[in-house]
Amino acid sequence: MRNVPAEPAAGPGYCFAPVNRILRSSIVDGPGNRAAVFLQGCNFHCVYCHNPETIALCDSCGRCVGQCPVGALWPDAGTVQWDPSRCTFCDACIKACPRFSSPRVRTMTAEEVMAEIAPSLPYIRGITVSGGECTLYPGFLRELGVLAGERDLSFFIDTNGGYDFSSDPALLDHCDGVMPDIKADPDREDEYRRVTGTAAFDLLDRVLFLGRRGKLYEVRTVVSPGLFDAAALVEKVCRRLAGIRGLRYRLIRYRPAGVKPEAAAGLATPDGALMAELARIAAAAGLEAVVV
Repeated sequence: MRNVPAEPAAGPGYCFAPVNRILRSSIVDGPGNRAAVFLQGCNFHCVYCHNPETIALCDSCGRCVGQCPVGALWPDAGTVQWDPSRCTFCDACIKACPRFSSPRVRTMTAEEVMAEIAPSLPYIRGITVSGGECTLYPGFLRELGVLAGERDLSFFIDTNGGYDFSSDPALLDHCDGVMPDIKADPDREDEYRRVTGTAAFDLLDRVLFLGRRGKLYEVRTVVSPGLFDAAALVEKVCRRLAGIRGLRYRLIRYRPAGVKPEAAAGLATPDGALMAELARIAAAAGLEAVVV
């Protein structure tokens, strides 16, 4: 597996990103039927993460190799190689990893990703890049955004909200929509760190900037009773963002699927009454589109 280089010095095709998986068709990752590209690596450690195997990069320690029941992994020159034709995706490798990472990651250029998506191009409206946290690889995103635009595909970015798009006009120019998470109240340092594992920052200012630039498709909040004051957060977010036309607020019901068992043991799934109340609060605060 190739190492992921730093921000490029020059030229298209220079940037690589670690790709966890590619879905050539998805109806849940933005508007319409889209290709969805999931990158590996995340700078957050959210307590309810539904894809914890995408957080850490594989360090090729090799502990997973002997645990693969079908011989789809092997060591080679200090790296762990993966044969997808043998793999049964049983996840024994991830369970054996001390970092809970995946060795099934391919380091790809934007051109290589587009080539893999190519058979679906007549049937999709766009591409969404997610993670992990895809904004850890802005050069790759810029290049893929250019390629998407050349094919008349919309280009969306699904993010934890940590990236400051105001400092990257080139990326914003090639992006049609951003979908940031508002995981907790960013004005409450203890709460935000407890939920995300990282320090609070000017999240709502960054989201508002995207809205004013016409680049904000939707914001999302995962709801788990007792994790934080969801009603207060929803009201704050909606009052702050209510003036943005066409904005959707997606309220996501926490579910334990995919969550590490030790984390899931301390989390609860909200009932329909709570989700309906949050939707009512959002509407009363002036947001036109609320999705539960």
